[in-house]
Amino acid sequence: MDKDRIAGSTKDFAGKVESTLGDIAGDAKTQTAGRAGEAAGTVQNLYGQAKDATRDATDAAASYAKDAYANSGDAFRDGSQAIAKQVQDNPLSSLLIAGGIGFVLALLMARPPRRPPPRWRYYG
Repeated sequence: MDKDRIAGSTKDFAGKVESTLGDIAGDAKTQTAGRAGEAAGTVQNLYGQAKDATRDATDAAASYAKDAYANSGDAFRDGSQAIAKQVQDNPLSSLLIAGGIGFVLALLMARPPRRPPPRWRYYG
């Protein structure tokens, strides 16, 4: 729990008490000051809640990133083994797929030559 939440709750409670005392005494100035303190306490409490939520989200994201990094080697190893098994089981299909991928990459990398800009001449 954030210290702003504690301080905000305290201010909110103190504002409620002051507002109630103003109601009992019939003093409008005390009532207004109590309601202002109550509002300030609520705002500070909400600010503390937002900080807590941000901290929790950051911690969760960091934990997720650590787990993903720790498990990335296992996933890569498993994927490599699965590909090796597929190549061993179907060598011709694997060769055709690799050739097709190479052909597509060659088409993507080979661009047509650029045309020179048109020349406009005035014959007049």
